Amino acid sequence: METTLQLTIDCADPRRLVEFWAPALGYVPEPAPGGHATWRAYWSAMGVPEGELPEGVGETPESIVDPAGTGPRIWFQQVPELKSVKNRVHLDLKVSGGREVPLATRRERVDHKVALLTDAGASVLRVMAPADMDYYGVVLQDPEGNEFCVA
Repeated sequence: METTLQLTIDCADPRRLVEFWAPALGYVPEPAPGGHATWRAYWSAMGVPEGELPEGVGETPESIVDPAGTGPRIWFQQVPELKSVKNRVHLDLKVSGGREVPLATRRERVDHKVALLTDAGASVLRVMAPADMDYYGVVLQDPEGNEFCVA
């Protein structure tokens, strides 16, 4: 049997994170299957009882997909509790081009992506540019405080 990967991110507002992460990753909101207007309509048609669907869930896209079909589906799962500790797993957005690219160019690329992401609602936690290393990266938080890196 084939195994596929879905990344699930717990959150308070799936719609907000779909709006943030889809352009950040070059993904698109995942449409409801089978011609249904919403995921909620799809789940209802499948027989999921209304009582199992919290208010508002499935009315707007709660997942994003890679339009090329190569990256994993990312589902933003609404949960009642707020984020309270550092992530144990995080995303790295690799935009610099790697060590074959001069450090100054890598910094420009990283800083450009960071500017786009902060304009979209991210906040910078720290810049990682050790004086003794040929490395540059930035740690950010998405609109709900989930840490990720741009390098």
